[in-house]
Amino acid sequence: MGDTQCTSSASCSGTETVSELGPSSAAEQPLPPSIIGTLDTPAGPVPQVSTTLSAADIFGMFRVRWGIRRMNYTVRPGLYAVGLPDRQSEILVTANYRMTFDLLRSALDGLDVWVLVLDTKGINVWCAAGKGTFGTDELVARIKDSRLASVTDRSRIILPQLGAPGVAAHRVKELSGFRVVYGPIEARDIAGFLAGNLRASPAMRVKSFPIRERAALIPMELVPSLKYAVLIGAALALLSGLFGRGTFTSDALHAGFTAAISLSLAVVAGAVLVPLLLPWLPGRAFSLKGFWTGTAAAAVLLALSSASGTTLTNLETASWVLLIPALSSFLGLNFTGSSTFTSLAGVRREMRIAVPLQAGALILGLAIWILALIFSRGGSL
Repeated sequence: MGDTQCTSSASCSGTETVSELGPSSAAEQPLPPSIIGTLDTPAGPVPQVSTTLSAADIFGMFRVRWGIRRMNYTVRPGLYAVGLPDRQSEILVTANYRMTFDLLRSALDGLDVWVLVLDTKGINVWCAAGKGTFGTDELVARIKDSRLASVTDRSRIILPQLGAPGVAAHRVKELSGFRVVYGPIEARDIAGFLAGNLRASPAMRVKSFPIRERAALIPMELVPSLKYAVLIGAALALLSGLFGRGTFTSDALHAGFTAAISLSLAVVAGAVLVPLLLPWLPGRAFSLKGFWTGTAAAAVLLALSSASGTTLTNLETASWVLLIPALSSFLGLNFTGSSTFTSLAGVRREMRIAVPLQAGALILGLAIWILALIFSRGGSL
């Protein structure tokens, strides 16, 4: 429950590296700053958290949306109290990604519930379920470590629906004695779900992906993509300055300007236009959607070149016509884990097909660009 968007720079469906998973030791992870007291229980003191988001909480969400300290935005796993829960209060389960935790607690105003936070390595529920960190073993272990059975008379726990792919409910029952009930997709529906005797309306079981939510994903892709674009552009400018036909400065400036425009167009096409135009771009594959926006971006480059009088040789033109769509397609592929349109098996299948094609186009495009550099020393081609 809580945040349902993947906010990693890689696909939630299985392409993150281990180094991106954040802190590995629960003891090293901080307690949330929202603690307003403790409740004495048979399992010991349980932190009591506020349901009000502070200015620092809101700023923190904004910051991680832009990829700043994203992998350290966690809370310590364990049991928390919202309001004044007792032995008859419901138990909600969530991830230890702090944005997920904050969005959940902010939706629980006026309720008295327990919140069991799993160690998902700083990844939200949806992504962690796909990776297995929001899974059966972690859930059972956390139930035992928190001594949940001594705190409640309930024999059920409520999991977010998006966590279902990682949890075998029957195994949880066998190993812990707690029956799994799946709550609504959105945290804002929890109060209604609880008031309705744990019955979810059809609307609570459907996850839409409106433009507002798609736009919220853009910064997480845009920031790292621009960083890499700057490095690549600088490398191309340096190579052109060293091996071009004119002076170092003039060749570096020409190549640097062209690379800056071209790479910026590729980043915008893949990291901005793909999520914004997702439902309307042809094809089901995200890599194909990125290819279409990249092709349009390459056409824009040619139009800008013609309008500004900037001369691109045939080889330079061919190189960027390959490079821009390939880069845009790759960036578009990164959104597979952030969308309700995909599945783990589908993402892996798409990657097996798309990544070799993208890599091939990038290698060929760079080779042609180098040829353009070589031929520029002896004449245009």
